[in-house]
Amino acid sequence: MAERKDPFGSYNFWVQIGDIARMEFQEASGFDSSIEVEEHREGGWNITTHKIPGMVKYSNIVLKWGVVDDVEQLETWYQQWVSGDPAAKRYGGSIVLLDRQGQERKRWNFIDAWPAKLTWPSFNAENSDLAIMTLELAHEGLKPA
Repeated sequence: MAERKDPFGSYNFWVQIGDIARMEFQEASGFDSSIEVEEHREGGWNITTHKIPGMVKYSNIVLKWGVVDDVEQLETWYQQWVSGDPAAKRYGGSIVLLDRQGQERKRWNFIDAWPAKLTWPSFNAENSDLAIMTLELAHEGLKPA
């Protein structure tokens, strides 16, 4: 009889972005890609088109975390891009899925990421929600390792 394999939970993960220390996020999403479909008509064959693969597109990676006092590296990195600093770097990184024992089970590597959008928290004195920041990373590829 085959051994039963349970799927991994989505709650145990960490994110590595180049040499930036921040690794624990509340949520990470946007891990998808799609291949554009190009339709090509051949002369003399007018019934249907041939479909061929076009460009590959990747969604932005979206990271969310509760505000703590160690977000300076991410904010500084974003501000370098806002100001057009020629020293602003693109970073590779990884999203790492862990099992219940905290062991790495799966890794996805992204290539040449830069911070495309930073959203600071909203505040409302009538609720007790956590202050959440959001960072979107534009990148040039995502591959399972």
